[in-house]
Order: sequence, then structure tokens, then C-alpha cells
Amino acid sequence: MKMSDELATELRSAEWRKASSSGANGGDCIEVAPLSGDRIGIRDTERPDLTPWVVRGSVFRAFVLGAKDGEFDF
Repeated sequence: MKMSDELATELRSAEWRKASSSGANGGDCIEVAPLSGDRIGIRDTERPDLTPWVVRGSVFRAFVLGAKDGEFDF
């Protein structure tokens, strides 16, 4: 599915942020950015040139809660 020009522009100007503890992970981190329409952009810090994933805010919040609860621990 092709990204709209409007979303592509928003992603280029988005304010990306990563966890403050990301330096301790050797660069294995993601960055997130709030987007319009209650969406969240997600990208790999080592490959910011790749197209980010965009998910609904509710999906991202459910993921964060699951991660905090250990649902994704291996």
C-alpha cells in the first residue's frame, strides 16, 4: 500500500524520540513519533531511512502496556 503524500510529509517532520536508556542497548532501539489522527510512527534507530510503521494510538498503547506487563518477554 502506497503512503499518502500528506503522511510522508508528516513523517519527515515528525518529532522522533527514543527511550532515555537506549544508549545502554548498543543501538538496538526504536523511535516513536506522535502523528495526527491519534496515530504513532515507529522506526528503527539504526535504519531511519526505511519507511516507518504507522499504527493507531490505541494499538501502540496496548503494546506498551503489554511490554510493561512482560507479555512479550522471551
